[in-house]
Amino acid sequence: MGQEIARARFSDADFDVFRQRLLEETALLDRYVRRGMCSSRGPITGFELESWLVDSEMNPAPVNAAFLERFGDAQACPELAKFNVEFNSEPQVLSGSVLSLLHLELADLWRKASSAAESLGVALVAIGILPTVPAAVLNLSNISELNRFRALNEQILSARRQEPLKLDISGHQHLAVKHQDVMLESAATSFQIHLQVPLERVRDYFNTAVLVSAPLVAVSANSPFLFGKDLWAETRIPLFEQAVDVGGFREASQGPLHRVGFGSGYARRVITEIFEENFEHYPVLLPILSETPPDRFAHLRLHNGTIWRWNRPLVGFDPDGCPHIRVEHRVIPAGPSIVDMIANAAFFYGLMEALANEPGEPLIPFAQAKDNFYQSARYGLGAHVVWRGGVKLPIKSWLLYELLPKAETGLRRLALAEADIARFLSIIEQRIVSGQTGSEWQRRFIAKHPGEFSTMTREYLTCQKSGEPVHRWPL
Repeated sequence: MGQEIARARFSDADFDVFRQRLLEETALLDRYVRRGMCSSRGPITGFELESWLVDSEMNPAPVNAAFLERFGDAQACPELAKFNVEFNSEPQVLSGSVLSLLHLELADLWRKASSAAESLGVALVAIGILPTVPAAVLNLSNISELNRFRALNEQILSARRQEPLKLDISGHQHLAVKHQDVMLESAATSFQIHLQVPLERVRDYFNTAVLVSAPLVAVSANSPFLFGKDLWAETRIPLFEQAVDVGGFREASQGPLHRVGFGSGYARRVITEIFEENFEHYPVLLPILSETPPDRFAHLRLHNGTIWRWNRPLVGFDPDGCPHIRVEHRVIPAGPSIVDMIANAAFFYGLMEALANEPGEPLIPFAQAKDNFYQSARYGLGAHVVWRGGVKLPIKSWLLYELLPKAETGLRRLALAEADIARFLSIIEQRIVSGQTGSEWQRRFIAKHPGEFSTMTREYLTCQKSGEPVHRWPL
């Protein structure tokens, strides 16, 4: 989805040809995987950080084109709305002092980008949902000037037979609104972690990413408010799912297969089952035809980019051109601070390495992993989850006494620097003990200052600039 396209309208023939090429590439990828013809490199990581541009009143500032021109760095690109931008890291091998390197890289990138924004009279904010965003600005006049975004909007509305999108979220309060386009999606921004592992381990690591989604979304929650309503600890989850509410084939829009969601199950035998499901169950949205050879998987990659599982496999290429399959973990929101995001990544890497190397199949059924995820997104550190043997646990105890030690074991298995392990996992530990996630800080602020969302966002930005982890933020 990161590529620009030449046009936004398509013919029936475009869809037919695209689908035939998609079938060929899906079968080819399966042969590559079964014959061991994909990369054995890894573990290698990278990230995407989506963020907001805001004006002096902390309202969305639709100036990403001017910002990107001023910033002038290929690591930044536009997002769906003119008030959002995305930053991408360089791939890094997961070893040694990589956590410190990732922290320094992201902090330096953010500092330069913030200076570019400030030179335009605006500011950058990394937060899951901007508390001040009004529904009225989420319209097509604020869609970024790229054909791919307009085509996406048209095709999603066409798949819905022009029916409006509906938000219906029950949390601490209730929100029900209708919307005429996909711009609701732009209200949700995330910190997405990519993890490449050797081909023979991709299935195990993908399944483990599904398994750890619940603890990661609980400990990183940073999106409680939308349109003035206090909803979930991580409201970004139901917001994104409902903002692109399109199902599969044959009137399946209300069925189990949604284009944004937790997925339909673990990968049972091989990771290409996920790409086969893409072909069999999801109609093509953007039939952009490519003349590149089938082994570049252009059609498969584009189609996969229009199916937004919270964990999804991605096809990419090593520097030598060898194809690889990596896991994209999408559950973590942007923010609250740079060091918090790297701590979240460290916790993810450690849990992935520890749990993916435990013997046997995934530790709990997929249906339970899914339920744990939504409970954790809704209640944050107040959630209860079900773990081995059907035992129900308060998530704080599970995090502190079982998962943190496992994450430490996993990071040591990766041979990461001991000082980095101690530094970043201690941030996770103190966040759990204090109970102050980004979400809870926002809720505590509004409890003291009801309705003061602009004031809160300004204070949030001040704290973010301080570089302190969120568990130390004052009210």
